[in-house]
Amino acid sequence: MTPAQSTPSAAQARPLGNWNPRGAQTLLVKEIRRFMSVIGQTVLAPVITAVLYLVVFQQVLGDRVEVYPGVSFTQFLIPGLIMMSVIQNAFANTSSSITQSKIMGNLVFLLMSPLSALEIFGAFVAAAIMRAAIVAVALYAVGWLFVPLPLEHPIAVLLMLVLAAGCMAVFGMIAGIVARKFDHIAAFQNFFIMPFSFLSGVFYSIHTLPEFWAKASAFNPFFYMIDGFRYGFYGASDANYWMALACVSAFFAILSAIALGLLRSGYELRS
Repeated sequence: MTPAQSTPSAAQARPLGNWNPRGAQTLLVKEIRRFMSVIGQTVLAPVITAVLYLVVFQQVLGDRVEVYPGVSFTQFLIPGLIMMSVIQNAFANTSSSITQSKIMGNLVFLLMSPLSALEIFGAFVAAAIMRAAIVAVALYAVGWLFVPLPLEHPIAVLLMLVLAAGCMAVFGMIAGIVARKFDHIAAFQNFFIMPFSFLSGVFYSIHTLPEFWAKASAFNPFFYMIDGFRYGFYGASDANYWMALACVSAFFAILSAIALGLLRSGYELRS
C-alpha cells in the first residue's frame, strides 16, 4: 500500500473546528504562485479571446442594436464576456491544480498536511477567485477601449463576481477530485462549462428567445451569474437581481457541501 492509501488524510482526520491559518495561507500562496507563473496563459489568453469576440461583434452589430434603453450591443456584450471568462478561469484553476497533483503523485503531501477539509477548500477557492478577479479587471480595462462601461452598482458587481467565481471554483474542485486524467476535465469543459456559458445570455437577451427557450434559461445557473453581473453595470437586466443573487448563492452552497463531503471522505484522493 502507498502512504496515501495507508495513512488517513489530515483533511479527513482533523475536525473542522481545529484551525491552522498559517497552513491555509501557505496553500493559498502556493496556488497563487502557480497560476501567476503562467500569467500569459491564465490572464493574457482570456483577454485576447474576449477582444476577438468584441472586434467581430462590433463590426457586425456595433451600436446599431440597442438591447436596453441607452445600452448598445457592445456595452451589453462586454459584461457577459467578462463573466464568461470568470466562469471558465475559476473552473480551470481548481480543476487543473487538483488533477495535476493527482497525476504527478504529489497530492499525498497535501493530504498528509495538518489542514482540515475546510482549510484546503478555502485556500483553493480563494486562489481561483483571485485569478478570476484579475482576469475580470483586465477585461474591464480593455473594454473601455471600445465603449464606456459605467458601474451603476459596484457592490452588486463585486458580490456577483465573487459568488460566481466561487461557484465555478468549487465545481472545478469537484471535477478535479472525480477526474482521473485531463481528458475527464476536458469532458467537463466541453459538455458542461462551454454549452451552459454560451446558452446563458452572453450574446443575447433571453427576451429575444422563443418562449420555451426563455423559460429553459431560468434553469441555467450561469444565466443568473451573467445577468446579475450585467445589472451592476447598467441597472438593467433580464431577471431580478436579488433573485439572481439568491440562485447563485444556493448553487454555491450546494456545490460547497458536495466538495467538502468529497474532501473529508478522501474519495478518489487517497488511491
